[in-house]
Amino acid sequence: QVQLVESGGGLVQPGGSLRLSCAASGFTFSNYAMSWVRQAPGKGLEWVSDIGGSAYYADSVKGRFTISRDNAKNTLYLQMNSLKPEDAAVYYCANRIGDGFGSWGQGTQVTVSS
Repeated sequence: QVQLVESGGGLVQPGGSLRLSCAASGFTFSNYAMSWVRQAPGKGLEWVSDIGGSAYYADSVKGRFTISRDNAKNTLYLQMNSLKPEDAAVYYCANRIGDGFGSWGQGTQVTVSS
């Protein structure tokens, strides 16, 4: 079955960096566009970034976050630099099915605080 397992979250000071990973299994990873989506406390889901043939970013993270993938390792990444308190959220990876999302991981918590 499809499994997506995020890792790499944690506590970081404002201005710091983190790299999230999402290990995928149970499907042909290279055939799917992949996404990062986040949910801050008390807020709804916010799309962060997609990667398929190209990479796309929400305006709120453009220039600070970089999405990448290693198809040989079935792994999706999100490099997050210049983190702000408003970036604090649970970050999820998901595979794209058409215009929607297919399967989701369990999420990894990112806390940005001094």
